Amino acid sequence: MDLGTVSKKKSFRNWKYFLNLFPISLVIYGNMNGGWYTLMNFLFTFAILGIAEILLPEDHRNDDIVDDELPEILMYLSVLAQFLSISSLIYGVYSGIIKDNWILAAAISTGTSSGTLAIVVAHELIHRKEKTWNFAGRFLLFSVFNPYFYVHHLRIHHKYVGTNEDPVSAKFGENYYHYLIRSVSGQLKQSFQLEQKRCLSKGKSIFSLHNYILSCLVGYILVLTILGYFIAWEVSIALLLQALFANILLEYTNYIEHYGLSRKDNERVDERHSWQSDKLISRFFLIDLSRHSDHHFHAAKPFNKLLSYPNSPVLPGGYASMLLPALIPPLWFSLVNNKCREIAES
Repeated sequence: MDLGTVSKKKSFRNWKYFLNLFPISLVIYGNMNGGWYTLMNFLFTFAILGIAEILLPEDHRNDDIVDDELPEILMYLSVLAQFLSISSLIYGVYSGIIKDNWILAAAISTGTSSGTLAIVVAHELIHRKEKTWNFAGRFLLFSVFNPYFYVHHLRIHHKYVGTNEDPVSAKFGENYYHYLIRSVSGQLKQSFQLEQKRCLSKGKSIFSLHNYILSCLVGYILVLTILGYFIAWEVSIALLLQALFANILLEYTNYIEHYGLSRKDNERVDERHSWQSDKLISRFFLIDLSRHSDHHFHAAKPFNKLLSYPNSPVLPGGYASMLLPALIPPLWFSLVNNKCREIAES
């Protein structure tokens, strides 16, 4: 089933995705000016966008797809923007522009952008077959010190989503905090096991740099040690903190995308096995990640061609406005559990 059509009239859909770059511009500005400016992106993302998402309407259209070069340009700019974001954090701390408690503020604000731009774009790029784009996706994941997503997302999550084999699929009644520990530990364990099997099948040692997980970990240690020794240990701490916050946001996103939805082991993945949201903020600030149902139904489809399905489960809100409920389990359960029951009974 394909509901989309290439627009024959003027459409601004691909231009709207460039909103994704605005928060990272706030990060760079804040890191280069220090003080209260370091909080600009954090406040913008979690306060202004959260409120705006509640107030703004949804956009369910599938007839506004445009074939042009803008999505590719955005991918290039996103990779560059993440490099500049991390560089501005390093420079801001090293130069003394960012100091004392503002280092924590800058790290969290930068990590907010890393979690909403770098990881989201990485998610798009690692699905692509072109080696250059695939490498760019892994570079973005390296910038947030994530060794497991590249391995686990492609080889486990998409294959086993909604089943007990997938630690990324949040279970009905599971709160975010329990999920966070279970998901990360499960992904690390399964990713390392996969890399062990891959190394052994190629006749390579599992404790060598041929093991993707280990090579990433060695790379992180080298980067942090070099930056700490030759520049400042505060820089290494700031980078670690931004990566930690980015990955917490990643797992929040994973949590709300599949919470309470399940399927049989032999059942084909389709548009019913992921939560969908057509909220404007979630759609265009996160390059249509919120059309997650179609992403799992057609994993190779580029973000600018993802569709909204009338029979997909719909979140009560978008990704920006559902963060606070996810952090308050009773509130989350009151908003989502009845929807899960209705889906299970249908």
